[in-house]
Amino acid sequence: MSHDYRAVGWNRQKKVYDLAIVVGLILFFALWVGLHLILHPQITAETLIIRGFAVAAFFLLHVILSIGPLCRLDPRFLPLLYNRRHLGVTMFLLAAVHGIFSLIQFHALGDVNPLVSVLSSNGNLQTVSEFPFQPFGLAALIILFLMAATSHDFWLANLSAPVWKALHMSVYVAYVLLVAHVALGILQSETDASLGVIMALGIVWVMGLHIVAGIGERRGDRPLDERTGDDQSLWLDAGVAASIPDGRARVVHVGGERVAIFHYDGLLSAVSAVCQHQNGPLGEGCVIDGLITCPWHGYQYDPRTGRSPAPFTERVPTFALRLVNDRVQVSAIPQPPGSPVEPLRLAEKSHG
Repeated sequence: MSHDYRAVGWNRQKKVYDLAIVVGLILFFALWVGLHLILHPQITAETLIIRGFAVAAFFLLHVILSIGPLCRLDPRFLPLLYNRRHLGVTMFLLAAVHGIFSLIQFHALGDVNPLVSVLSSNGNLQTVSEFPFQPFGLAALIILFLMAATSHDFWLANLSAPVWKALHMSVYVAYVLLVAHVALGILQSETDASLGVIMALGIVWVMGLHIVAGIGERRGDRPLDERTGDDQSLWLDAGVAASIPDGRARVVHVGGERVAIFHYDGLLSAVSAVCQHQNGPLGEGCVIDGLITCPWHGYQYDPRTGRSPAPFTERVPTFALRLVNDRVQVSAIPQPPGSPVEPLRLAEKSHG
């Protein structure tokens, strides 16, 4: 967590993360240039740059889109998520270099404005094999620019988490546009079918991961059915209280919202399972030093109040709990974000 906004605060983990990105790109470009000089010695430097940066950016986009579902399937991938935005900014810079060199190489030498040339140079809309692919790439690059430009927490705080998240979910729109851009480009300029096969495998990989992770999420989102009510509230059965692991949470589905019931120090507290930082899976976090800690970026909340410790201001809704015959029941009525709720002691039993 960071209270004030700084350009970048590189801790050791960020340095290792970014070093891995830089080393990986250096190795990729060394291999890319070496293989092309051996297999295609007549290739020009401009073509090497245009294609190399395009391949690197497109591959990184697949990596970025894979991290989320991989973390849903196996928490060991969480270190990749910690600074995923660094990957996103790097991917945009690679795509921008590809776009700039392509613009100079193919559209900057005529009398027409290069951007106008990109949009109007190809008017063959009748057949797929001749359909203009450049506008798809330009549209995707604009989306990636907006995402890279708003990647800092300053924008997250000022746009609000839901708006910021919606903006950054447009990466899937950019992905569809880039798939169209690359597919049409391959169709019009390449005779080797292997490139199309590789791209198809990448699409299947990304879609498959999201489907598998989505099925797992769906199973965990089954609404609680067993209800008992009184005149003031509605309670839903959330299972055996003692079976919730110490320091962790059980995530249940209450009224269309995910609620995390945390077990700590012999107590149970329930809060919204959605972190206010980036809508991360707070319910998959753990209790560290008495504070619920989000697994994505370490944002913390007091389980009793749903409030981040001072001087931080994030708050999540809280939920009342009660114990009935060793089973925990959660109120279906959320309390306002940051509202104190008395923790439930496992040693005590209520028969309300």
